[in-house]
Amino acid sequence: MALKDKIPFGMVLPHRAMDPLKLSDVRDVAQRAEALGFSDLWVTENTLDNNYSLDPMVVLTYAAALTNRVKLGVAVMVLPVHHAIHAAHQAVSLDFVSNGRAILGIGLGREEDYHDFQIPMERRVRRFKEQVDVMKALWTQKRVSYDGHFYKLNDTAITLKSPHKPHLRLWLGGAHPDAVTRAVTMGTGWIGAGGQTRAGFESSVALLRTALDKAGMARDTFTISKRVFMAVEEKPGAAREQLLRWCTDVYHNPGLIDTGAVYGTPEQCREKIEALIASGADHLLLNPVAQYPEQLEAVAEVVGMR
Repeated sequence: MALKDKIPFGMVLPHRAMDPLKLSDVRDVAQRAEALGFSDLWVTENTLDNNYSLDPMVVLTYAAALTNRVKLGVAVMVLPVHHAIHAAHQAVSLDFVSNGRAILGIGLGREEDYHDFQIPMERRVRRFKEQVDVMKALWTQKRVSYDGHFYKLNDTAITLKSPHKPHLRLWLGGAHPDAVTRAVTMGTGWIGAGGQTRAGFESSVALLRTALDKAGMARDTFTISKRVFMAVEEKPGAAREQLLRWCTDVYHNPGLIDTGAVYGTPEQCREKIEALIASGADHLLLNPVAQYPEQLEAVAEVVGMR
């Protein structure tokens, strides 16, 4: 059985790169990934970055105009550095212009995000929860009043609503056990980071399944995903070299290449992806880090779309 017949696969859009980005690559990957049968297209949010990086909502809106079926996701928006009202409006606008194809991934972010944007880290979880409450209310209610610690709304509204009911898809990120279990009560899916190790992903899956069972939720109503940094080459050494540069220069963690990434020949990559599926992934975001159009074709062959 082809891997594509086991679970859906997402594909990263060229949006963050060590070398200058080409708009033609964004267009070609978006349209070709949809034609090949990928389930969704993904970007990250890296506003202040030592690499070339595009704003997630801008590039996803561009991709929405180029495609018709494929879903469009950000994993993740660092929610605390945004105002909840703006984030809610951006997300529902993307969902509207894409005819219900948006997936909003959200997370608490890293310590440097708070420092760079002058956002206090104190009570960050409470702020995050209030933000989600406010966004859901604005997405689903005609008029919203809210009396929180960080947010106070008085009979206001975002009149535009999502074509996807009850509201647009909301996934959460974060590897901390509290963040993992919080995803079950607050979202419709969870996505493991590309920097998360395979062992860490297995631990997160166990926590998610326990939380789903405790909440009485069917497992097929909640998506468990992971970003997978990939490089596929007939010469394994070339694939390793491509990923090692990414893991070293971008993530400052060269060991990630062996603990969380997927690289090698098509056969070697297929085996590693099968292992992730066996670990509990029911969706995977496949993330080449260079040579995007060429790697898209190679990855598509690995999962059986070519």
